[in-house]
Amino acid sequence: MELGYTLSGLIVGFIVGVTGVGGGSLMTPLLILMFGISPATAVGTDLLYAALTKVGGAWVHNYRGTVQWELVGRLAIGSLPAALFTLFGLNALGVENRDSSDLITNTLGVALFLTSLVLLFRHQLSHLGHSHLGFLATWRDRHIVSATVFTGVILGILVTITSVGAGALGMVALVFLYPRSSTVNLVGSDIAHAVPLTLIAGLGHAYMGTVNFSLLGSLLLGSLPGIYFGSHVGGRIPDNILRPLLATILAIIGTKLMW
Repeated sequence: MELGYTLSGLIVGFIVGVTGVGGGSLMTPLLILMFGISPATAVGTDLLYAALTKVGGAWVHNYRGTVQWELVGRLAIGSLPAALFTLFGLNALGVENRDSSDLITNTLGVALFLTSLVLLFRHQLSHLGHSHLGFLATWRDRHIVSATVFTGVILGILVTITSVGAGALGMVALVFLYPRSSTVNLVGSDIAHAVPLTLIAGLGHAYMGTVNFSLLGSLLLGSLPGIYFGSHVGGRIPDNILRPLLATILAIIGTKLMW
């Protein structure tokens, strides 16, 4: 079984390296549907897995100066308290009971379906975010801080429940809110914000007993080399083939989790 987990980590890590799609979109449903891991344990383990794997990326972006720390701070003001309140709610509800499991799987299904739409319509969404429509630009200028904090709140809740959302969904929100920032700065800021968010949410799950540390080690053993090799071959696979295929897979998985 440990070999199966390591192989899964290798495959998911490779896909993450090739596409840049967050590992939670793939790893969490894989653990639930293929290995029969309980939804809460799959989410809790994946959160710490994400925190550990994103540290290196955040360090590189910070070294290159591609992290907007003011933006990260605004997101964190909303996301970290939201993550804590969500953890309290899950703990009060009973994180391993049937109601919590249904909440996690249904919310995860919705998040995966939204992620698939983002992958399919990425260019259109990016174009809309960079448009200079008068009302949109005026609204952003007036409400940029509160809108960023609110985005953090949504991400904090979503990530704590499903371990999905800080990647593709978070990036779409940032493109809309900060169209003048370069893509690499938004990516760096998104990754830097994901580290404390996934760490706090993961530690909260660990406190509730929904982290399998043996599973975590097996996943890391495979995913780290997978990400390394995937990042080196990513440019060789046509984007117009890879992303629609991945979006279709995520939509199918999301639908299966919801129904």
